[in-house]
Amino acid sequence: MTIAERLNTLGITLPNLPSPKGSYVPGVLHNGTLYLSGQGPVLEDGSLAKGIVGKDVSLADANFHARRTGMVLLAAAQHILGSLDRVERVLNVLGMVNAAPDFLEHPKVINGCSELFIEVFGEAGRHARAAVGMGTLPENISVEITAIFAIKP
Repeated sequence: MTIAERLNTLGITLPNLPSPKGSYVPGVLHNGTLYLSGQGPVLEDGSLAKGIVGKDVSLADANFHARRTGMVLLAAAQHILGSLDRVERVLNVLGMVNAAPDFLEHPKVINGCSELFIEVFGEAGRHARAAVGMGTLPENISVEITAIFAIKP
């Protein structure tokens, strides 16, 4: 089964890739490694999910936002590679949560993205990861995530 077929079976439609809001590109492919720029949670209506997790955004909503961010990362990878079937393995994820000072559940938020990658790529979706809290994120988005993928030769 191709990754496109798996996405279809899972009922996952990748969002449109947002245009960069600065002097960067969505990702860089170098020597068999794809480095994806940080992306935020694009919701089904095309808007960005915003707010401070633990204050105006619940853990459950933030987990969903991380899943949506993972979908944007997949859209970026597909844009750069032409096909997600070229992904050999997800190597690393860095998840940043726009968190209230007393919020301590950052890993549970970023699980939304990690679990998506495992659903899509199977065991090749398991990865090294960091999940951290931030005082702010661009445009007050709730989550920002970067990823690194190994690409098949």
